[in-house]
Parts: sequence; C-alpha cells; structure tokens
Amino acid sequence: MFCLLPKRSHYNDMSDKPHCRNDSSQVRDLMQFQYADKSDKSDQQDMTKKPKENSSRDGGSSSSSSCTATSSSPCCASSPSTSRAVGHEKRDKRDDGSSSCCKLDDLKRLPQCNRQLGLLDFSTTHTVLVDVDSFNKGDGLRPQRGRDMWNNNFVKMPSSEASSAIVKTGFPKMPTKVKRWDEIQKHLKGLTKKTTVSVKDVEEAITKCNPTYKDQWSFDALSSFVKCIPKEENYFPALFPKIAKLALKLPDYVGKAIPLLQRGRPASITLSQVQISCLLANAFFCTFPHRNTTNPTAEYHNYPSINFSSLFGKWSERKREKLRAIMHYFNVVTDERSRLTGLVTFERRCLRDTDISTWRNCKETMHKLHVASDGAIETEGTGMLQVDFACNMIGGGVLGAGLVQEEILFLINPELIVSRLFTERLEDNECLIITGSQQFSCYTGFSDTFEWAGPYEDHLPSDKWGRKQRQILAIDALHFKHSWQQYSMRMVIRELNKVYCGFKADGSDEPDIATGKWGCGAFNGDPQLKAMIQLMAAAKARRGLAFFTFGDYLLKRDLEQIHHLLVKEGTTVGKLFGLLEDYCSDQHRGPHVDLFEFIRNHYRPSKSHL
Repeated sequence: MFCLLPKRSHYNDMSDKPHCRNDSSQVRDLMQFQYADKSDKSDQQDMTKKPKENSSRDGGSSSSSSCTATSSSPCCASSPSTSRAVGHEKRDKRDDGSSSCCKLDDLKRLPQCNRQLGLLDFSTTHTVLVDVDSFNKGDGLRPQRGRDMWNNNFVKMPSSEASSAIVKTGFPKMPTKVKRWDEIQKHLKGLTKKTTVSVKDVEEAITKCNPTYKDQWSFDALSSFVKCIPKEENYFPALFPKIAKLALKLPDYVGKAIPLLQRGRPASITLSQVQISCLLANAFFCTFPHRNTTNPTAEYHNYPSINFSSLFGKWSERKREKLRAIMHYFNVVTDERSRLTGLVTFERRCLRDTDISTWRNCKETMHKLHVASDGAIETEGTGMLQVDFACNMIGGGVLGAGLVQEEILFLINPELIVSRLFTERLEDNECLIITGSQQFSCYTGFSDTFEWAGPYEDHLPSDKWGRKQRQILAIDALHFKHSWQQYSMRMVIRELNKVYCGFKADGSDEPDIATGKWGCGAFNGDPQLKAMIQLMAAAKARRGLAFFTFGDYLLKRDLEQIHHLLVKEGTTVGKLFGLLEDYCSDQHRGPHVDLFEFIRNHYRPSKSHL
C-alpha cells in the first residue's frame, strides 16, 4: 500500500531535509510583505501551510489524523490539537495589549456542532447513487439501480448503451458502428490478464479506446515518471492492471445516471467512495465520451476536463510529484485490504436574488475572528468549513501544470477530482461544497517546490451519512490582470456575493470557517481588501473566521488591529460597505493609501485610536 519516495538529488536522505511536514512554507522566503508598496503584492503566494520557523513545534499523533511514514516518507504536520496547544501565548499577545479576536479553540467545529441529519434520502435536487433503504438499515453500500440517460442533463457514461464507436472490421476492413463499451472492455481486459503492464501497454489501450487522438496525445510524463522510480520501489507495472480491473466494474458500481450540476440550479450528488474510485479509474483510461476537447463549440466546453490525457503528457518535475499522489491513491483503493465504506456529497449552491444582500443596509456587526500567521487551513482548520481558493472550472490545473492551493488540495484528496466530471463552470453567485472526502497523502512545498511526502492515514470521524467530517468550500475569486481593477464597487460586490454564497449557513448550527488570503497571489488580489470582504460576509452569515496569513505577520497584526477598531466602534457591515465605496472612489482620484489606514483615518476624528 505504501508508495516509497526515491532519494532526491538535493538531499541524501530524509534526515538531511529538516522540518519535513505537510506544508507549503518553502516559498515563504520568496515572499515580500511590504504593504507600503502595493506593487509587491502581486508577488505574494496563496499558501495554506506553516512557516518554517514553526515547523518544529512539539506535536504527536492526533485522534483525528496520523501519518504512516516509511524510512523514505516524512510525517505530516502536527495534529490540530497539539498545534493549538503550543504557542497560544504567542498568538494571543498583541502589540498594544488589546484585541477583540478570539482563540482558535473558541470557534465551532464538526463534530461538536449539533447538526441534525435525518435518514439518508434522495429528492428532486439530491441524487443518491447508493440504495438508501439498504444504507439506512445498515445493510451496507449497494448501487442504486436506475435508467441509463444520454442527454444534456446527465453525464454521458462510457458504459451507456448509447455510447458508440466506429471501428474497421472484416476484409476488406470497413467502418462499422459498435458499442463503445465493448471496445473498452476488450482493450482493458487485455491489461487485466497480465501480471505486469508497461506504460506502452497503457498507452496502446487508451489510444485504441480513443483512436481520434492517437497522434495528438503524448504519454511522455507517465513514461518518464515510471522510468525515474527505482526498480525496488516501482510498483506501477503491477498497479496498472488493477486500475483497469477497477474501471471495468463501472456498470456494476454505478447503476444510475449521474446528473450534471448545472449553472443556476442548486443540486447535490452523493456517491460512495468505491463509486468515485471506479469513475476515476475510467478517467485514468480516458474512457469518458465527448470529454477530450475544450474548443468553444464542444458539448462540454463549459466543464473542466476529466480524462487524464493532459496529466500524462508534457513531462515536468511538477507532473512527477502529481503522479506520485495520484498513483498512491489508486494503490490504496485497489488494495483488497482497503475498506472504503464512506459517502461523499457534492453540493452546488446558488445565491438567489432574494438572498443577495443589499450590503449598504446590513445591520450585522463584526463576528468572531481568529488570526494566525502560522498554521494551516487543513490542519488547524480541521472540522471547520475549509475554503478552497478555487478556479471557476473546479480543480483548476490539477490535471495539467497548475500546482497551487486548489491543485494541492485535490492531489491530497483525489476524490475531489471526480467533481470535474459533473460540475459546470461556477457563475458569480455560485459555489461548490464537498462533504466527506478522504485525505490520502501528505506533502511538502508549494508550486515548484511541491513534493509528495508519503501516505496519510485519515481517521476523521464520520457523520450519520457515513461522510468524513471534512467540509471543503470551493469559491473562485476574480483574476485581475491589473491590480487597480479590483477597486471598483462592481468587483467588490461580486466578491462579497461570491463569498457570502459559500459562507451563508444552511442550518442553525454550522461550523465556523477556515480561510486565508483568498484571491491574492497570482490573482492579484489586495490582501487587505480580500480580508475585509471575507470578514463582512462572515459577519452577515453570523459565522466565525479562522484566518491564516501563511507567514505574513504584518497582515496578521494589521487585521487584528482593524478588527478591534471595528468591534470597538460597533461598525456594521453596511457602514463598512460605505467606507469601501469611499475608498474605491479615492483609488481613482489620488495617491494610494492602503485600506486599513483609510479606515483608521475615518475613525480618527472621533478620537478612536488603536
């Protein structure tokens, strides 16, 4: 089950690499936090990990998570409980001795929240791919049977009776229309009969299932990856036939049509982990029809790619580490000793016109806030609603060259990748919430320094529906070519509504939210403005925030101080919205003053000082 790392050229063994952990802090030294000069802001990176100086904190195994490490694989980050136990004195200390921020332990988490779940059930807006009666009776997970659907409202499955292919048969060979699944079975069964399968065998099977792309697709990344792994650690030739065997179980595991999560339509889909693994095995062999082109006239042009062809081509160091994580996932889910017994729910939420707040009139005041310059969304934020700094095409470049916060999240939780199969591009008033995904891998680094760092044993408890108590919120920020473009109230309102769509509670006792520098870094967002937007949306939703600045101590200090000022003055969301209007209008008229200083200046006439 374990995937061992070969020794890397830049260190002799894992003991030579200090502070190996589940983080992305290696890029911290590349970041410049100079808020006096906003031109430096575009160089900041969206990171979700701990800075190096905090990596050696005392810690141990958590009851909710642990890392199974080999001699070649570093351990994951400290557990959330131990991470919070260490350094509270440092976190609670303020330069001026005053703060309205709370401690991390004061924020609500799963499973402590009293969220009331009824029996698992389906509805017109909730599709369940397992038999709910069997599940609710405790008889295990059985696929729900239903009709095969081949239209624009459902995923077109490779095993569908309507899925066809043209092959040349007979003598002389003549084009003949056949069932595509028959062809797929023929080529994949050939792999399952072998004890070892080469990359060339995989390539041949994939191209025979997709003959149109035989001369267009490259497999150099997959080939180079397998070649670079030492023979004694190279389990891939034995794994490939297992993935093929898993892919062929599609008609048995998924017996009901999967609806598309289309724009403008709130809906959710619940699948089992086994079903997800089978769907991803089919993505590995590129079997999904009509999903191999992204041109503007293509049927699925408004959906992310799902077939893995783009992952297999164009070798790079990034691809090597991505393939480590993906292959480890398949190594686990194809192991007969593995027990995948959970469910995962994918919910598309849309902010209706009646939900869209008239921000100027909002009477809510600031809610709970915890700010930390160290810590991570996925560790210290365990049990909270964890923000994915998403692309509107869910998963971003996870199957391509991208390797920042969202892509890393999808690599360590590969079950998230299946959302690309059925989630249409997110609109400005939409978000995606995934409940129940399992973490399979540890990692270190970020972007070009990202490395797969070994297996992760996920021991999070499950809810009544068998879903791990992990909630991930995908919200996409606007990408500004020029930073000045964000200082338009039209843009600010868009971002406010986007964040509020995700933060808006669905019940009476929802967990608080773990977030950070959403929309900054490559998206050119102003960290102060983005922090205010999230603070306002959280106040409107009456949910607390754990805000991780990822090593940016200046932002931590300034955000704590500005929050204290807003609380002290009893500032409402509406009042703060008015200040943003004034600030944005000033942006186009005079010399630049940063947002927090602008807010301080507003309150100085009333003699309210930080």
